[in-house]
Amino acid sequence: MMLLAIVVLAQVLLLAFQIKTDHSVPLIRYWAAAVVTPLERGGTWAFSGFGNIWKGYVGLRNARAENDSMRAEMQRLQLRNQELESQNAEAQRLASLLSFRDAHTETQMLAAEVIGSSSDPYSHTLFINRGEKDRVRMNQPVITPEGVIGKVVEVFPHSAQVQLINDPNSGVGALFSTTRTHGVVRGSGDPSPHMEYVASEEKITEGELVVTSGEDRIFPKDLLIGRVESSKTGSTFQTITVKPAARLDRLEDVIVLLSQHDFEAKKSDDISGAEEKEKQVQAEAAAAAAAAARASVPEASQGGNPASSTSSGAPSSATAAQQAPKGPAAKPATAPNR
Repeated sequence: MMLLAIVVLAQVLLLAFQIKTDHSVPLIRYWAAAVVTPLERGGTWAFSGFGNIWKGYVGLRNARAENDSMRAEMQRLQLRNQELESQNAEAQRLASLLSFRDAHTETQMLAAEVIGSSSDPYSHTLFINRGEKDRVRMNQPVITPEGVIGKVVEVFPHSAQVQLINDPNSGVGALFSTTRTHGVVRGSGDPSPHMEYVASEEKITEGELVVTSGEDRIFPKDLLIGRVESSKTGSTFQTITVKPAARLDRLEDVIVLLSQHDFEAKKSDDISGAEEKEKQVQAEAAAAAAAAARASVPEASQGGNPASSTSSGAPSSATAAQQAPKGPAAKPATAPNR
């Protein structure tokens, strides 16, 4: 029975090698392809899926490591960028201080760095790294190129305490830059100080500049304090809020004025120079008027005006004084002899 089965199978195989399909493909190859193709397809799918899983796992591990490396590099670059921004801001502040000093070479000033501030919430003071050994003294004004910030209230050998203009115990003589109305800028503990002793009938414009008046004998005149932020009319005086020109909450570098007289001396020199120039212009105008008057006197004499002469034929002194214009170059006019 077994032998018969083997013989039949061999016969079938021989027939499969001989018989061909419509595409001239032996039947045995068609059967073999039909049997092997599903197995190959399943093996390919299995191996492909396993390969993709393995690649995804390995790639994920590499991506995670690369992501960590890039995150660390980004943090390093952010820190570097912050350092560069800080250095750039410091360079701009120092350049501003240098430019201010070059613009006021006649005034002795000292650059200082803010090293601390008061912990009292009701006190607005700070500490600078300049002291008695640097010629810092009590009540010396402290400013920035933007405007006034305060004055020195306590001096130590290598440091000093500065009272800001918004401190409750602070007071600065001030005036409006346009109307020149005087007042006092006092701190109240708020970020913005207030200007007091301004009459209620005084017209105040929002945004008007407030400068130092120099009457307190501490701050030179016409240093910028700030701008009018708001005003409230009272029964006698107005309550005016002044927005400081300098950022009092972001101070890092300041200037201590070691002298006040030089600021005022420069202003007085400018005023005297302007007065001399004005006097010179007036003298030139008077000289020109006198020359024109001298040229017009003979024409009036030739016209035979009887009122301009006396019985002796010469004009009276009163008439000559009226005809001659007033001025340093004017001369008494005389009529020609007839």
